[in-house]
Amino acid sequence: MAESKGVVKGEADKIIDMHVHVVGNGSGGTGCWIRSSFWRGPMQSFMCRHIGLSVKALKGDLDRLFVEKLLEWVRDSSLDAAVILAHEQVYHEDGALMKGKGTTYVPNDFVLDLADRHEEFLPAVSIHPARKDALEELDRCLERGAVMMKCLPNCQNIDCNDRRYTKFWERMAEAGLPLLAHTGGEHTVQVVRAEFANPETMTLPLECGVNLIAAHAATKSGLFDPQYFPRLVRLMERFENLYFDNSAFNTPFRASVLKACLQPGVVERAVHGSDYPVPIFGHWAWLRGSVDWKTFRELERNPNVLERDYQLKRAMGFPAESFTRINQLLRGVKR
Repeated sequence: MAESKGVVKGEADKIIDMHVHVVGNGSGGTGCWIRSSFWRGPMQSFMCRHIGLSVKALKGDLDRLFVEKLLEWVRDSSLDAAVILAHEQVYHEDGALMKGKGTTYVPNDFVLDLADRHEEFLPAVSIHPARKDALEELDRCLERGAVMMKCLPNCQNIDCNDRRYTKFWERMAEAGLPLLAHTGGEHTVQVVRAEFANPETMTLPLECGVNLIAAHAATKSGLFDPQYFPRLVRLMERFENLYFDNSAFNTPFRASVLKACLQPGVVERAVHGSDYPVPIFGHWAWLRGSVDWKTFRELERNPNVLERDYQLKRAMGFPAESFTRINQLLRGVKR
């Protein structure tokens, strides 16, 4: 059951899922695209079914159907809003488009337009800093109300420590735009530079003053991925502007560091994200003893995957502050 939204909340008290993907196939003229492959095709089909869509949506009116279902889940949940993420294309270091690379593309204007139409959505844009027009696009998105930026360094070929990007990070810091950067393993979209999953490759934006959120807490996505979480903890000791999200912690491997995430000195940097539409199951939390059988069974019956993830995170021990802390970081949110 979703919690009541009848209580009037201040902006800083809003419960926000700050890691929600939107995807599309361009059927609505959005410019979105998605590529399938031998093994990603079945995964994409499974994700569709998991969030309540027919597999036919992948080749049908996906742009509209995906957004309608997401709105339904947000409105019928305890969440006050969801940060929806654009997804940049892959570029070479010289700013040229890396043709044929990338699993999906979600233009900035798609999420900005959605946020203009729906108060439940907050827009996070995605800009490769090597683009020739990167600073111009950043200013344009700031003007249109971007609250955060998202990048996947290992999938989009972004060496965040490249000094050529210094002005870009400084402009973000000046504007108060936080960066949500993928860290740790990745198996949903194509990886181009696996070594950029290491959070230590992201110290330059931190040094420039950007509030950086390490998506997935630099954890393993697959069995054989490196475990970068200890390096993330050491970085948090150096940088007060470094945070992490608990997105995809209801998948098989990421929450293996749950107890460490809840320790003093670490949990104060946690923010809440689901990684929707990545599948959300409580089995892993129950098997690890993070939730009891009764709680697991009750939450697993809830078809609203956003609410299920939120309630599982609460039951796993994440404190109330972790579900509202993102309000302190998002650009344009009243404190």
